[in-house]
Amino acid sequence: MAANVVDNLFMAATSARLLRVLSLLTARPEWSGADLADRLGISARTLRRDIESLRDIGYPVVAVSGRGGGYALRAAAASRSGAGRELPPLLLDDGQAVAIAVALQTAPTTIAGIDDAAAGALAALRTTMPARLRLEVDAMHLITVRNYWEFPAPPIAAATLTEVGRAIRNGHVLRFEHLDADGGRPHPSEANFEPPRHVEPHHLLVWAGRWYLVAYEPNPPRGRTPGWVVLRVDRIRPSTPTGTPFVRRPLPDRDVARYVMRSHDRGDTPAKWPCQGSVLMQLPAAVVAEFAPGGSVVEWVTNVSSRLILGAWSWAGVAGLLATFDADLSEVEPAELRSACATLATRLAGASRSG
Repeated sequence: MAANVVDNLFMAATSARLLRVLSLLTARPEWSGADLADRLGISARTLRRDIESLRDIGYPVVAVSGRGGGYALRAAAASRSGAGRELPPLLLDDGQAVAIAVALQTAPTTIAGIDDAAAGALAALRTTMPARLRLEVDAMHLITVRNYWEFPAPPIAAATLTEVGRAIRNGHVLRFEHLDADGGRPHPSEANFEPPRHVEPHHLLVWAGRWYLVAYEPNPPRGRTPGWVVLRVDRIRPSTPTGTPFVRRPLPDRDVARYVMRSHDRGDTPAKWPCQGSVLMQLPAAVVAEFAPGGSVVEWVTNVSSRLILGAWSWAGVAGLLATFDADLSEVEPAELRSACATLATRLAGASRSG
C-alpha cells in the first residue's frame, strides 16, 4: 500500500513537471537547455528524460543547435518528417486555465455573437478542468459593467473581420463599401455617395472599444489625396475578394498604435451626451486626438490648432475636460459652455487663494 502511494505521488509530480515543461516551451520560441533546467529546478539529465517523455506522447519538441544546445516546440516538425500529424490536444497549467476563463468572461462585445461563443468556449474549457480548478473558476463568476466613458463601436460581424484579416495576411487589395456614421449607405443619386473603395490593408488594431484598419489608399474618393488612412472596421462592408496582390509599403510610423491614436481623421463620431460643445484649441490635432476622451471628435484647423467636439453629463464636466489640455481656447460654443467655463474659472481662482 505504501509503495503504491509513493508511486502515485511520483507519477503526479512527474506529470505536473511535464506540464510545466510544455507550458514553458509554448511561451518562448526557443530555450537553451541550461535555462530551461534552471527555470524548472531540475538537472539536465532529468530535463532530457522529460523531453523524451513529451516526444513519446506526440509533442514535436526539437533540438536546437547552438552553444550548449536547446529545445523548441515546432508544429511544423512533424510535417517535415512526413508524418503529417497535428499537435496533440492543448494542455494548460492551473494559472493558464484560470486566465483563459477570466478572459472569456470579460471579452469585449465588439464582435457580433461573441457572447455566445465565449460562453460555449468557457463551458468546453470547464469540462476539461479537474474538480479543484472548476471550483476556483466558479468562485470568480464575473459581471462586467460598462463605464460611462466607454463608447464602443457597434458589434462587427465575424465575417467582416475574417475577410479583412485574410486580405492583410495574403497581401491582397481589399475592396469594400464604406458606410455612413449611422451605418447606412447613401443612394447612388445622393451627393455623398461613394463607389466601392480599394485599399492596401496593413494592420488591424483595437483601441477604446473600436476596431481600426490601417491601410494605404492609392485611389481615394474625390477630395482626398492618395496616402495612409485609418478606417473604422464597423463601417466597412467587404466585397468579393479581389485576389490582387500589392507590395507592402513602409508604415508611416513604426509604432502602429501611436499612429492610430494620433490620427484625428479616423472616422470617430460624437457620443450622445446630454451636454455637447466645441472649442478651437491651440494644440496640434495629433496631440488632441491622442488624449481626447472617447466619444469626442477632433478636426484639423492648422498645424498648431484644432477644433475639439466633446460632451459630458454636465456643462461643468465639459469645461473641466477642456481644462485638462492646458491650452488656450477660443470660439467656445454654445453659450452654456462659455458660462460653465466662467464659473469654473471663478471656482479655481478661489481655490488658489484658499491655500
